[in-house]
Amino acid sequence: MPTIKTQLALAATCLADHSDTPLLDAEVLLGFVLGKPRTYLRAWCDNPLTEQQLAAFDALLEQRQFGTPIAYLTGTREFWSRDFRVTPDVLIPRPDTELLIELSLALIQKNQAVKLLDLGTGSGIIAVTLAAECPNAFVTATDASKAALSVAQYNAHRHQLTNIEFILSDWFSNIPKTAFDLVISNPPYIADYDEHLQQGDVRFEPSTALIAADHGLSDIKTIADHARGYLKPAGHLLIEHGYNQAPQVQAIFNALAYDKVQSYQDLSGQPRVTYGQKP
Repeated sequence: MPTIKTQLALAATCLADHSDTPLLDAEVLLGFVLGKPRTYLRAWCDNPLTEQQLAAFDALLEQRQFGTPIAYLTGTREFWSRDFRVTPDVLIPRPDTELLIELSLALIQKNQAVKLLDLGTGSGIIAVTLAAECPNAFVTATDASKAALSVAQYNAHRHQLTNIEFILSDWFSNIPKTAFDLVISNPPYIADYDEHLQQGDVRFEPSTALIAADHGLSDIKTIADHARGYLKPAGHLLIEHGYNQAPQVQAIFNALAYDKVQSYQDLSGQPRVTYGQKP
């Protein structure tokens, strides 16, 4: 019977032309099939695989060769040291978005009874993480997609959080007039002509969560404009954006009379999040 070691070697070869991390991909997929961590694969590398396990592994490899993202194949992705359900109805969580969490936690005290609004929550990684890290906060999470909101609700239930409410809403359209301490969003910000839309995992992610009109800035403009009516005085606005959009986003914030406008760099040193404070 084929062993874990031999099948991983074969799989890595098969994925070499389809992934920058073929062995890692193979290990993640085989671990998913076996229900074991990657450390198990190395410790028990000579263990044989059953025909059923081989068939399931081969099916996943075929999809990965086609380009299907690992997160959609396994249905999960880690963010801020927590596991989240991920489906093709939502964006795949990325490490750069953890910058939004870092900045949010720097603006609010963990034990403070604050009201937070996460616009376009997707899988819920921002809302769930902030609700977990700040148990006295109350988080409102919105999305225009019923399917995405269902994934976010599952993730909130999975992490046993009760300080979140979910609202089906196109940005602010269905949100009651409430004064929030912090409005936060990772909105669509890619222009429809951007070549990156034809590359990597992005090809498989929902276009409505990626693409925005006006060179990728239309949703950012809408959020920044309407947030002023929902923020408390001296309330905070944080928006994630493209690596080359910081000057335009800062200009939007400044034109709307936000104070203390500043952009912050992601793990790659690219300006990724812009902050503004309501006067």
